[in-house]
Amino acid sequence: MKPLPPSSPPWTPAVLPADAVAVGWVRDAWGVRGWIRVQGVAQGGDALAHAKRWYLAPPDQGPLARAFQAFQAPVEVSVRQVRRHAAAWVACLDGITDRTQAQQLRGAVVHVARADFPPLQDPNEYYWVDLIGLQVVNRQGLALGVVRELLSTGPHAVLCLEDAASAPPRQRLIPFVGAYIDRVDLAAKRITVDWQPDYDD
Repeated sequence: MKPLPPSSPPWTPAVLPADAVAVGWVRDAWGVRGWIRVQGVAQGGDALAHAKRWYLAPPDQGPLARAFQAFQAPVEVSVRQVRRHAAAWVACLDGITDRTQAQQLRGAVVHVARADFPPLQDPNEYYWVDLIGLQVVNRQGLALGVVRELLSTGPHAVLCLEDAASAPPRQRLIPFVGAYIDRVDLAAKRITVDWQPDYDD
């Protein structure tokens, strides 16, 4: 195991919660007082700003992963302050007091427990993470696939489905807008849509 740099704070080892969601990653240090700049993923910003504890994990690939030395397994950190800054977020964490310590976190993946996400105010809004894995059927009850991810196209999101019933598995893209989405039933793990299989042909 690589030794920790001398100025590293005493990290608190942690196991990622079962409902942990990756909501961003540390881009770099921000300022000279230990703040970090975090790039949030789609819908990750609200969770970053709301949660009072984050779970940081080492990057798993690329140059940042090879250079990362702060810790070898996930750690839990307390969040003092978070605020929006341009297209990213800046945060002050307990135990990080100077720029050198903050730079050691470059590349760390930020996770937040789903239970720590802020509640949605609109009953017709959904966190993307809650839609992943849901079965999509049309009005006739025909299964169209399972949601594997969501894509942001600017004006709206798009459901990316995988239809494993076809050989090879087929991908379908359905705009996540009221014109096509009839109902989202999280309890039943199902989304009903106004969509036909041949729309993708």
